Amino acid sequence: MSVSTTDAGPGTRTERAPGPSARPPPPTHTLRPRVWRERWSYTFIIPGAAFFLVFMYVPMAGNVVAFQDYSPFRGIEGSPWVGLANFNAIWTDPEIITALRNTLIIAFLQLAFAFPAPIALALLLHSLLSTKVKRLIQTIVYLPNFLSWVIVISVWQQVVGGGGLVAGLLDNFGVTGFNLMSDADNFKFLVVAQNIWKDAGWGTIIFFAAIAGIPSERYEAAAIDGASGWQRTWHITLPALVPVATLLLILNIGSILTVGFEQLLLQQPMVGADAAQVLDTFVYFRGVLGGQWGIATAAGLLKGIIGTILVLSANKLAKKMGGEGIF
Repeated sequence: MSVSTTDAGPGTRTERAPGPSARPPPPTHTLRPRVWRERWSYTFIIPGAAFFLVFMYVPMAGNVVAFQDYSPFRGIEGSPWVGLANFNAIWTDPEIITALRNTLIIAFLQLAFAFPAPIALALLLHSLLSTKVKRLIQTIVYLPNFLSWVIVISVWQQVVGGGGLVAGLLDNFGVTGFNLMSDADNFKFLVVAQNIWKDAGWGTIIFFAAIAGIPSERYEAAAIDGASGWQRTWHITLPALVPVATLLLILNIGSILTVGFEQLLLQQPMVGADAAQVLDTFVYFRGVLGGQWGIATAAGLLKGIIGTILVLSANKLAKKMGGEGIF
């Protein structure tokens, strides 16, 4: 190691030339060292990644059935290819036109009424002063989320069905024949009401958590400045909910054509296929029960493509409007 001496006034500064011991450490940004350094984190990721790989991505290979005259006995390799014949059959099928119309109507009603319901309920809970009352109401509205659709439909049948509570009360006043569960004209509004009753509590927890993260100093400062309760809600609470609401709205738009398979399948015998047939039930009846696997797969593939386009469009629109989007 060489040593150099530099005179700088009364003192002397000794500088050591860089030797082998002063070399910079080797770079650690390569993939293998990073993976090894975070090996325990990747270990926790493996189960979730394996779930999506096995149950989400691998089954996507089955979409080739949409281009085949598929038969389970011949398999994918033995089934003949028919090109776009299944897609052409879809556009000329009156049943799928009915299913698509019902799907879009229910999806629009859910976005208009079911999506804002958790926000309104969260704002209502936030306006309550008693913490005990807040927790009690939050617990009550969250409980239906744990119920299966079989139980939910049974409960609604006992309340608004032909022999339910409401029908019995109306009979006492001379009004007979009430049966909302078999009313095909109002069935779509009934579906939305059931979704609100079952799922609004879960959405309320998400929005209520976002509200709880707002610093209380903002409300105190606004109150000192003379802002009313509505003004504090409009200028403080609602802007804080916009990022969460945007994220959930984009995700809901992506699944807009998935309006509830089990819920509608259970109620279709009561109101008929004209009112309750949607794309998911069409795929089930035409493919699983009817054996027309190619047409059913083509319908499901089209639904997935439309959902992907809607998610990308909604995400791009959210960014143009000043939001962050989801990716």
